[in-house]
Amino acid sequence: MAKLFGNLELVLIVGLVAALAIIGAFASSVVVDANSILRWLHLFFGVLWIGLLYYFNFVQVPTMPAIPAEQKGAVTGFIAPKALFYFRWAALLTVVTGLGIAQVNGYLHTAMSFTGEGAVNLIGTGMWIALVMAFNVWFIIWPNQKKALGIVETTPEQKAAAGPRAMIASRLNTLLSLPMLYCMVSANLG
Repeated sequence: MAKLFGNLELVLIVGLVAALAIIGAFASSVVVDANSILRWLHLFFGVLWIGLLYYFNFVQVPTMPAIPAEQKGAVTGFIAPKALFYFRWAALLTVVTGLGIAQVNGYLHTAMSFTGEGAVNLIGTGMWIALVMAFNVWFIIWPNQKKALGIVETTPEQKAAAGPRAMIASRLNTLLSLPMLYCMVSANLG
């Protein structure tokens, strides 16, 4: 068991095989199509993205001041860069799969342009919020975190300014996640 659960890639492969077995077992009574597969992937990547957003905002950032200086390097040198890798790619894949769901179901343009009614405009609102959040991840949080963590060379002044910039964008994403999640779960579109 330790060999299985000590290997994340193996756990994910076994999980994928288990999911495919369930999909196969219920394929005769449940529709398996591009929509259902995209929704499944959208949920997975969304949970990963927002889970890491909440980890950073509820755990890592508030805890960093209490960590002794000689131990901070473990977080800034190893944990944060790895978490930020999954964070930014989960953001991108959440957006891509979400847009795919809207396209497959025929409401992408209507939702994005707010030319529908009710639930379509609600999901459009959630989509635009998610796009702003993903923009923040890739174009504000990540570039500033690279400076703050010393991944890229920068001046001491730029490094000092980068952390607060990344934190503000991350907190904005935390704020935006609440209305975005409401939009996503309440629209109930095919």
